[in-house]
Amino acid sequence: MDTPCFEFSDFDDALPPPGLYLSTITNARYRSSRCGNRMLVVVHALHGVGPPNEHVADYFTLEGVSPRGLATARRRLLRLYRACGIEVQPGHQIDPADLFDAQVEVALDHESYEGELRLKVVGYPRPGRPPF
Repeated sequence: MDTPCFEFSDFDDALPPPGLYLSTITNARYRSSRCGNRMLVVVHALHGVGPPNEHVADYFTLEGVSPRGLATARRRLLRLYRACGIEVQPGHQIDPADLFDAQVEVALDHESYEGELRLKVVGYPRPGRPPF
């Protein structure tokens, strides 16, 4: 039996370039932030991007932040719903199940987090419109 060895691809940490990517939402659920506040975590499987960067998560903190921070998160979440083709009205319950398996275009950029470069979701364009 052969002994497993590291492969060249194990050492490649290159991120895909910033831009627009088609994705499928593979998971959406409520979680608690580090501070114990409720947030919605949405996981995208990026089409055409291989390991280890084929998934990227987006976070929407829905309580325990400033009024401006809350408004920004809710506005971004509304853009995600619309980009998924889900039209909502005031009073519509935010249900993570609405997002499962939706295909959506996602705008990605790079950000530095704890000294490492990683992918960050920066927007959700509606068809024919820019992501911001």
